[in-house]
Amino acid sequence: QVVLVESGGGLVQAGGSLRLSCTASGYVFGSYTMGWFRRAPGKEREFVTSIKWTGTWADYADAVKGRFTISRDNSNNLLYLQMKNLKPEDTAVYYCARGPFHANSRSAHEFDSWGQGTQVTVSS
Repeated sequence: QVVLVESGGGLVQAGGSLRLSCTASGYVFGSYTMGWFRRAPGKEREFVTSIKWTGTWADYADAVKGRFTISRDNSNNLLYLQMKNLKPEDTAVYYCARGPFHANSRSAHEFDSWGQGTQVTVSS
């Protein structure tokens, strides 16, 4: 059974930083692309970033490029999202998700397992 558990969300002022973590279990973590998505109040879920199963390549949405960094620790089944220079428009519930096996993607429909989400609130 695939289980993904996010942590690290919270309230931060604009310009601040947060690091989200996702602990994965129930599958061979190092064989799958992993990603972060978010859903802001009243908006559709959107892609934030994804990372290749090897950790050697990452993809970012334009809105977060240069501010967010995704990384992974395949030895410990951990996924991270370092967020810097946060803006009020980054306020959302952030979800960790498992992507395709040995393939890259940013399409939510290709991510088959999701965490419960962690709230990030950025005050102005």
